[in-house]
Amino acid sequence: MTVNRSTVRRLAPHTTAICLLAALLVAGGLSLTSGAVSLPFGAALLALPDVVFGLGMSSLEGYEKAVMLELRLPRSLLAVVVGGLLAQCGAVMQGLFRNPLADPGVIGVSAGAALGATLAIFFLPNAQQSIVLPLAAFAGGFVTSMLVYSLALDARGTSVVLLLLAGVAISALSGGAIALLSYLSDDERLRDIAFWQMGSLARADDVLLGVLALAAVAVALRFQGRARALNALLLGESEARHLGIPVEWLKLELIVLVALGVGLAVSACGLIGFVGLVVPHMLRMLCGPDYRVLLPLSALGGALLLIAADSASRVVIAPAELPVGIVTALIGAPFFMMLLLQMRGRGL
Repeated sequence: MTVNRSTVRRLAPHTTAICLLAALLVAGGLSLTSGAVSLPFGAALLALPDVVFGLGMSSLEGYEKAVMLELRLPRSLLAVVVGGLLAQCGAVMQGLFRNPLADPGVIGVSAGAALGATLAIFFLPNAQQSIVLPLAAFAGGFVTSMLVYSLALDARGTSVVLLLLAGVAISALSGGAIALLSYLSDDERLRDIAFWQMGSLARADDVLLGVLALAAVAVALRFQGRARALNALLLGESEARHLGIPVEWLKLELIVLVALGVGLAVSACGLIGFVGLVVPHMLRMLCGPDYRVLLPLSALGGALLLIAADSASRVVIAPAELPVGIVTALIGAPFFMMLLLQMRGRGL
């Protein structure tokens, strides 16, 4: 018996949002209590308002309060912000390229950010402990994304195929430059480069979190304002133009916003893959392609995935810590292969 996919019932967006939000709250509680120093789940959650506002009524020990307030709470909030930002950027890229296999890396922004950070580590001493590293990573991601756009631009506008090919070329060039710098590095710098590229949320602090949260809110609001235009773009570029959508301006704006969002995320946490691929695709299958609901749901789903991956990274080989980028890759790579097999089965 053949099942018509168009008749498969999808979940209501508000039901999905409630489920994601509930799961995110549970995952956040586990993130605050899991790790090398294990805290009682119930007592830690009840003590959280006391720890944050300093009411002096918590039953937790002093070192337990410090672990929650100074280490795990900023880290959990950073995971929420970065995960939501990467997932929304992935959803936008999939809409722009009209391809479920697209993610923010296709325009070279991740590779460019990695190159910028590698240059900072290689040439500047103590870059890991200063604001230079995130600034260099953001600059690298933004410059490479603009270079990709300019390579794909001609008199008729930008071609999605040329954007993809230019992104592949720039990513390969950035990867070669990173390999060269790694080869020329001494042991200490080579270790810093390698660990930064694996991804980590350990650098979370109040200043970084505040800047990233403000940027994430601004990018998310702008994405949401372009939700109807993205829906029109799914019909095709010519159809979107007939509907009055300025397609070329929309492409440029979306690429700049994705470069901003991913560049900031990578600059804060290093390379964290597959969040922008897995989350929006799964939610599109569950709730449909309407970007008015897909974008906020992707933010919740990305936050959930990254905070769960970060919690797992602190537990799998405790008391040591596994880089969170490895965990997301172990989750995302099998999903990616499953998606490829599914598309092959459809003859795509």
